[in-house]
Amino acid sequence: MWNTDQLLSRYDPATGTLDGASPVERRLADLRGCFADRGAFDAALALDNPVVYRVGSVAPAEGEGDLHYGVGCVMPGRIGDEYFLTKGHLHAWRPAAEFYFGLAGEGMMLLEDESDGASQMVPLRPGHAVYVPGRTAHRTVNTGLVPLTYLGVYPARAGHDYATIEHCNFRACVVERGGQPVLVPRVRSGVVCH
Repeated sequence: MWNTDQLLSRYDPATGTLDGASPVERRLADLRGCFADRGAFDAALALDNPVVYRVGSVAPAEGEGDLHYGVGCVMPGRIGDEYFLTKGHLHAWRPAAEFYFGLAGEGMMLLEDESDGASQMVPLRPGHAVYVPGRTAHRTVNTGLVPLTYLGVYPARAGHDYATIEHCNFRACVVERGGQPVLVPRVRSGVVCH
């Protein structure tokens, strides 16, 4: 028989906290190389090292067909014109898809197809469910003025591949233009990827 602790978790949609999960917290210094404007990053880091995001995950079971889930919270802010974001990742088991459900705040999911590098941004807001296909790098971006919180659900065997993103980053980034989020190509200097 199942244990109730495996079947029930409580989360707070306003804060992105999840009972029973030890959140991983990422500060600005942990995101070196994620933002396009290195000068703006260094200047911001010289002033402060704020929490940019945190994610708490629950792994109720590890068997074939089981699911894991996590609740994340990305703080509002920008580095230069680029909004605060998560490191982003691919799944170690590439066919694994994922669903993100917006709980509070406003943001975008930055998606990049691993095979051809095609990028797009998809709104993530309360009442929105964003499907992330397998073999797709994904990053959560807060484009609003309050914390962006979300729930992510993925196969137990999905795993996380952060190394590929650390090496090549995304080909595009989400920046503010005229008060609106816009997807723009990331300028690369000598980095050969894909």
